Amino acid sequence: MDKDFFDVPDALWRRIAPVLPPEAPKPKGGRPRVPDRVALAGILYRVRTGCQWKALPREFGSGSTCHLRMMQWVRAGVFLKIHKELLRHYERRRGIKWDFASLDSAMAKAPKGGATQGRIRRTAGNSA
Repeated sequence: MDKDFFDVPDALWRRIAPVLPPEAPKPKGGRPRVPDRVALAGILYRVRTGCQWKALPREFGSGSTCHLRMMQWVRAGVFLKIHKELLRHYERRRGIKWDFASLDSAMAKAPKGGATQGRIRRTAGNSA
């Protein structure tokens, strides 16, 4: 497999590394911590391929390690910070038309016609 597929490019890493939380002190004993850059590469690999966490290649450490690191970063707001940083970068480089938005969608006919309407389940509490 292509090594680039397993790595986070240097330019991207320089933008992301500052928003990651500092590493916790390593407890005595146990395995060495998987570096953040390797864990991020594993997370991005899973996003790109759609594979299960257990199916991640060994180059990223274990799938459970990558999943745990992703959940820690989600709780710390890391991905929101990354998104904001990349938007700022793109705005400076190319400009974003903030007054224009597009949504891509697909429409398909209901296979059985959809003639009868089923009961609609509530997804939120009553606002009254």
